[in-house]
Amino acid sequence: MSPEPPIIADARREAELGAFLRSHRERLTPADVGLPPGRRRRTPGLRREEVAQLAGLSATWVTWLEQGRSVMMSARALTSLAQALKLSRAERAYLFALAGRPEPRQDADPAVPPALLASVHAIAGPAYLLDRQWTALAWNAAAAELFVGWLDEKSQDRNLLRAMFLSPALQALVEDWPHRAARLVAEFRVHSLRHAEEPPTRALVEALLAESPAFQADWRSQDVEERQGGRRGFHHPTRGLIYFEQLTLVPPAAPGLMLGMLLPAERMASEPAAG
Repeated sequence: MSPEPPIIADARREAELGAFLRSHRERLTPADVGLPPGRRRRTPGLRREEVAQLAGLSATWVTWLEQGRSVMMSARALTSLAQALKLSRAERAYLFALAGRPEPRQDADPAVPPALLASVHAIAGPAYLLDRQWTALAWNAAAAELFVGWLDEKSQDRNLLRAMFLSPALQALVEDWPHRAARLVAEFRVHSLRHAEEPPTRALVEALLAESPAFQADWRSQDVEERQGGRRGFHHPTRGLIYFEQLTLVPPAAPGLMLGMLLPAERMASEPAAG
């Protein structure tokens, strides 16, 4: 079967956008947004004119959007519309996706929910929490014991990328270091895309380009990979060669952060370590 023409896909998305906006407009009352009740309402929720007023947009545009017409909206207009409709973080992201626009990056790191920090220490195996530049915000005792050259007491730099390329101890720890290091750079390129121009991210990349020829080669390869789990091997200085199954989670309440955890894994005969 041949693929559906793009114009039909676009029309379907525009219809979905209209239904999404109308549904959220009808959920709000004037009291929810600080407006007087006004005269008796024939339909539930806010009127289109009221949403337009709150968002600083044309009522005609709001009407056309709800009718599923093709309307090019700027990121600023979509942000105003999201604020007027009191959309949650997930709803705002969905709005931008339906509108076919990239969601503006946030300048500040997301707040770390206390429960998320507590979960790091509640996990039995090695676990750690990374910020948007992959600097460890929290880690448990098992992670400190495993990650020699990064999270142990003697290490000073808690950034995973910097430790991976500048710490001889971590390089000796990681099995098949050249492959794992290159894979890490490819994963970071994808993860950092939305905030690549933020000063902390730019400073990190520029410093590593200057300090590490290996990072420079991996970064300029332009490889990209999704952040994936899998089998990880470590040449631990006291425990010898040990293997874990790595899991990486992105907490919905803090989408800029990543929670990594490692579960013990037995090395299977004739099975190479996963990349």
